[in-house]
Amino acid sequence: LSSSSADVSREEVQLLRERIAAMRSQVDAQEKRVASQQAAIARSKKTERQLQAVYLTEAEWAAQQMDYDGALDSMWLLLCGALVMLMHAGFAMLEAGCCRSKNAQNVLMKNLVNVTVGTMGWFFFGWGIAFGGDAATGGKALWIGSGQFLSDGFITHSDGVVSALGAPGSGQIRSRQLDWFFQWAFCTAGATIVSGGVAERVRSPTYAAYAFVMAAFIYPVIVAWTWQGGWLSGIFGVGFMDFAGSGIVHLAGGISALAGTMVLGPRKGRFEHPELFEAHSLPLAVLGTFILWFGWYGFNPGSVLGMHDAATGMLAAQVAMNTTLSAAIGGMTVFVLRYFLTHKYDVGGLCNGILAGLVSITAGCGNMQSGYALLTGLIGGFVYQAGSMLLVKFKIDDPVDASPVHMGCGTWACIAAAWFDWGATYGNYHGWNGWSCMTLPDGSCDTHLRGHAMEAQLVFVLAVMGWAGTLSGLTFFILHKTGRLRIDDDTEEMGLDAKQHSPAKAYSIDGPKKASVDKESEKLVEGS
Repeated sequence: LSSSSADVSREEVQLLRERIAAMRSQVDAQEKRVASQQAAIARSKKTERQLQAVYLTEAEWAAQQMDYDGALDSMWLLLCGALVMLMHAGFAMLEAGCCRSKNAQNVLMKNLVNVTVGTMGWFFFGWGIAFGGDAATGGKALWIGSGQFLSDGFITHSDGVVSALGAPGSGQIRSRQLDWFFQWAFCTAGATIVSGGVAERVRSPTYAAYAFVMAAFIYPVIVAWTWQGGWLSGIFGVGFMDFAGSGIVHLAGGISALAGTMVLGPRKGRFEHPELFEAHSLPLAVLGTFILWFGWYGFNPGSVLGMHDAATGMLAAQVAMNTTLSAAIGGMTVFVLRYFLTHKYDVGGLCNGILAGLVSITAGCGNMQSGYALLTGLIGGFVYQAGSMLLVKFKIDDPVDASPVHMGCGTWACIAAAWFDWGATYGNYHGWNGWSCMTLPDGSCDTHLRGHAMEAQLVFVLAVMGWAGTLSGLTFFILHKTGRLRIDDDTEEMGLDAKQHSPAKAYSIDGPKKASVDKESEKLVEGS
């Protein structure tokens, strides 16, 4: 100790040390108390989270899960329906580009009228005939629907509350409004196919009448027989297979286009001077082809009809892959064939080859391996080329080759869907079951369905051809007998745009330069 603390006794030092030790003990005890309290708080929070995790009852959790599933399905179908609707722009561009410039404006108008009039037909009668089955049969109709016209029953009223059928608590995760929108896009797409086959010589008001009949009656009956669970859905114990509409949409539209063009007859001079009827704008045709190809990703993947689980998502991806492969090989097949036949590059043939591949895979895109998708598109290219050549041979005037693309390849697609089903490797048949085989009552795969599936597809094709071809041909024939189906010779020679439209041209390629030259010419004439 220093001299300044010499007087501090040993006892005081010992006392000071004891006090310091006591204070340290108190601090240690306080730290232990704090740690204990922190642990208690952590346990409390964990217990609270556990209570929250089991807060919902099983029924409440199921209802909440249905809400999520319904929201995902609604988002998916709204997006895909909008993509299918965009295909109308593709049809309009393709048809306008393939026709002569003097009729381009009329072609564009006809495509717009087709959508607007077809929408009215679908609203007034089409949906009810297609999907308005008897409630006693689970909403299915063996032959034709008989309810829900004018959206009857889409909205429910209960205790002052207005809701859509399919709202939470109804046992459904999708509303009828959603299904109406998605199926409307398919209906009007099928009607638009006919437009290309009768282009450049049909009267617009008369064609509008046909578009209404197609959307309101012809197409919906086919849907009632098939997608809505009608007589074709269980034929031969296996039922038809058309995943996204090669037969229901494209074959029906293609055979109707053929019926229309045969009743109308060819354009004046079409086979005497074929060089005068070449496509006036390949840029429009190519743009239309790309838009159609893009829209097909709503047409085919959208037909999984939902997106609320991993299996459905994987199936949609398989469908998209198959669609892409078939379109690519179909386009290349026709492109190469045309080059060998003419020794020139045919861009228009490449466009229609792509569409041929797309139509060919649409029926079987959901039950086919990718290698078979390539083979399907390859054969589809040959089918289209053969059909196109037959039209010329028999002098049937189809300006955009709608019938060989949609009827020819649509027929082939229905056969391929059963022939190349991905259960073939194991002797099974999957069809509508997607990843799973169709089974026997004991749960084992049924190995005796492939022959019946092919029979069902043949009956399906014949039924669609017979119904759509007969009804469309009869409708066009009746309209022809009224004398109001085909334009007169003077209008056909001058062009529909100049004779019936204002302005008289869809566009002026020459632009301002030609206008200035015309003004100078007028001045020279006046001066002379």
